[in-house]
Amino acid sequence: ALRHAIKTLWRYHGDAAAGDARDRKRRFLHWYQDNGIDFDDVAAGKPAQARLLEAYYPVRDGRVPWEYLINRMGFWMATGSGKTLVIVKLMEVLRGLMERGLIPRRDVLILTHREDLLRQIRDHVDEFNTGASGVGQNVHIRLRDLKEYPEVKRQYPSLLGHEEMTVFTYRSDNLSDEQKERIIDFRNYENDGRWYVLLDEAHKGDKDDSKRQHIYSILSRRGFLFNFSATFTDPRDIRTTAAEFNLASFIERGYGKHIAIMKLENRAFRKGEDYNDDEKQRIV
Repeated sequence: ALRHAIKTLWRYHGDAAAGDARDRKRRFLHWYQDNGIDFDDVAAGKPAQARLLEAYYPVRDGRVPWEYLINRMGFWMATGSGKTLVIVKLMEVLRGLMERGLIPRRDVLILTHREDLLRQIRDHVDEFNTGASGVGQNVHIRLRDLKEYPEVKRQYPSLLGHEEMTVFTYRSDNLSDEQKERIIDFRNYENDGRWYVLLDEAHKGDKDDSKRQHIYSILSRRGFLFNFSATFTDPRDIRTTAAEFNLASFIERGYGKHIAIMKLENRAFRKGEDYNDDEKQRIV
């Protein structure tokens, strides 16, 4: 997965100093097309979503040309196949490439839609910080809440310190274009679109009509979007997949996901059996 990610970044950036993000996107799209892969443009969606996109992209006939959203790659990986390990190691890879000037310096943001997934990422980062070493160096990853971003940037304009990097995290379902108690307005953290955004199972919802999907692209429009999921269904996600280890491949490689139906479970749903709804729910 990491090798394919590095190759994809090389294909997109080439000479990191050559051209702006628009030039890179155009070249990247042409590379896909030269290899027989085309994309549909993205529907802007409802009027409020269209207005949101129009602030950052050209919207033509209610659609955004895919060229402007091409700076992304997918990791289509089954649950249990190591997505979180790849996410943590990818952060280390990004730091190394930025330090060497091979990709532009951008801040890194991890978004996922459940608190337990955020905890899992924190646990893996703690394990990485305790025992892992990079290529010729030890890298310490510091995780900070996205709400702390303005304060952290004031104190540390560069988030890549000596043998360390600061990475921000947040719940993807708490990002919006309005500010509430738990919901934050992404525009306060937009950073001119200069983010490397790592999405962990944050693709839920209809792609063409999902405000959050637009927000992820806006945040990374001058950076790159890394999309991790076990359940890609959108053709654009599948066509931009850089590393595929989905459920079918997972099983073909000899890893197991076994489902067992016990007699008790089977009996509970037969007619005439005296199980109430609470008991049935507990059995399930």
